[in-house]
Amino acid sequence: MNMLVDGEWRTDAFESTDDSGAFDRQETTFRDRIRDEPGATFEPEPGRYHLYVSYACPWAHRTLLTRRLLGLEDAISVSVVDPYRGEDGWQFTPEKDGCTPDHIHGSSYLRELYTRADPDATCRVTVPVLWDTVEDTIVNNESREIMRMLDTQFTDVARRDRTLLPDSLDDRVDAVLDEIYEPINNGVYRAGFATKQEPYDEAIDDLFDALDRWNDVLTEQRYLVGERLTEADIAMFTTLVRFDRVYHTHFMCNVEQVRDYEHLWPYLRDLYQTPGVAETVNMDHIVEHYYTTHPDVNPNRIIARGPDLEFDAPHDRDRLSSVDPLVPDA
Repeated sequence: MNMLVDGEWRTDAFESTDDSGAFDRQETTFRDRIRDEPGATFEPEPGRYHLYVSYACPWAHRTLLTRRLLGLEDAISVSVVDPYRGEDGWQFTPEKDGCTPDHIHGSSYLRELYTRADPDATCRVTVPVLWDTVEDTIVNNESREIMRMLDTQFTDVARRDRTLLPDSLDDRVDAVLDEIYEPINNGVYRAGFATKQEPYDEAIDDLFDALDRWNDVLTEQRYLVGERLTEADIAMFTTLVRFDRVYHTHFMCNVEQVRDYEHLWPYLRDLYQTPGVAETVNMDHIVEHYYTTHPDVNPNRIIARGPDLEFDAPHDRDRLSSVDPLVPDA
């Protein structure tokens, strides 16, 4: 796979699997934080920060969805890359439907931003990227940390009085984020990119054991941690919404579909129908990216046709919550 090595773009420098054939996700490299405190290098100011995203990527989708639900559209601007990622990496193709130019620097490729932030960067070039227009650098490219910063550091500029991290649930939210990451969020990739049977089987067992468990949890509660919609649900949603359309087929996660689950499927529809959520889902970009961007998995780039998913069908899950799931406790 492709990556930067000492600031130079290489197409042969990164192996996505280890010697055992298991998928090996590289750690993100830019891990600074926006802090609402005196003297902080990165302070939360409206109009200062910019998100670089792909609609196709579940990690970037988390940040787009958080931004939307909290009403930060006016405070934090966005550029969207092409869903197809070729040998040159993520590209800006504003002529393509749903894509934009690089609104800040006019770059042709996302890697130009990485070397602008660090001329000697050695890392993969990934989305999302949170860019600071004052310091002219990348603040962070780790989706979970960006979600948390948007949720906790921009309350004074958000247009909606909402939180995805209620004070009484913060420890539980973090525990659930940890619990779903490896078997589910990363699990679909562990299955899809495995190059030997044993790591694939292990990933599939972990994935469907976890989906079974959370299906049971959702029997009597509306969301992953109870009555409140939290960051944990955002992280689960961006995997589940892609599952039946791409992961089931393209990544061979075909033991079950989400729509086969008695509670996960209504839960997914409930999240999709939450005001603001559907507008962040671009299934055309999702499908194009997965079926055309991984030649080791799908060398002929044939796009699977189905299934058609009725995300707008009634879900009846609001009966499980007696509170507004997005309004913080008084």
